[in-house]
Amino acid sequence: MKISIITATYNSGKTLRDTIESVLRQSYTDYEYIVKDGGSKDDTLEIVKAYAPKFGDRLKVISEPDQGIYDAMNKGIQMATGDVIGILNSDDFYTSADALQVIADAFANNDIDATYGDIHFVNDDDLSKCVRYYSSAIFRRSFMRFGLMPAHPSFYCKKAVYEKYGSFDTSYKVAADFENLLRIIYVGNIRTKYIPKDFVTMRTGGASTAGLSSRTQIMKDHLRALKANGIYSNVFLLSLRYVYKLYELVRR
Repeated sequence: MKISIITATYNSGKTLRDTIESVLRQSYTDYEYIVKDGGSKDDTLEIVKAYAPKFGDRLKVISEPDQGIYDAMNKGIQMATGDVIGILNSDDFYTSADALQVIADAFANNDIDATYGDIHFVNDDDLSKCVRYYSSAIFRRSFMRFGLMPAHPSFYCKKAVYEKYGSFDTSYKVAADFENLLRIIYVGNIRTKYIPKDFVTMRTGGASTAGLSSRTQIMKDHLRALKANGIYSNVFLLSLRYVYKLYELVRR
């Protein structure tokens, strides 16, 4: 089973080496690695080219202007030839060398359309220290009405799922991943499996971990996504997820 890993880049030179090296460390090697660059002005493409010989024919690179990260992900999905597709952001990296093997085993041993697990966050000045752990263990399909979703960087699904339900709606500013999972998991009601494993290490500071303005936009995007997919919710219900996040932080 081939797994397609998609990394969208734009001026990602400061973090991309960690991302690429974590892919190369994977014990499971039946994968293709797709780097969709948005026309970087820094050394992003030079870094990719330097690692290219280690990938052989498993690496695909395209650099051209796009409309942002979700558009880049969509183009990566269109390029993908794997049976299963996952996203690895350019400032993230796999937590362990067996991540892809565990994902491949989940698909091989279960009748599922997608799988997901846990991730954790670190600050850029100390990549070994966890500052927040995001567990998908409590996730249930119905919880999406409250704005909860599986940790998207740990989400891997069959290519056929994207072909049936579509990829990312680029009109959403910061929550196209939520809308996509809402469409796939809640509306599509696909077969999923949770794996209790920390798959990806994420640096803080991205759109999903930014300040108040970002959280306000996320709320707007979530309300719009739920309405567009015919699912009732409101600001109060969506705000309840922050109570859980506070509990999760205190417990950690």
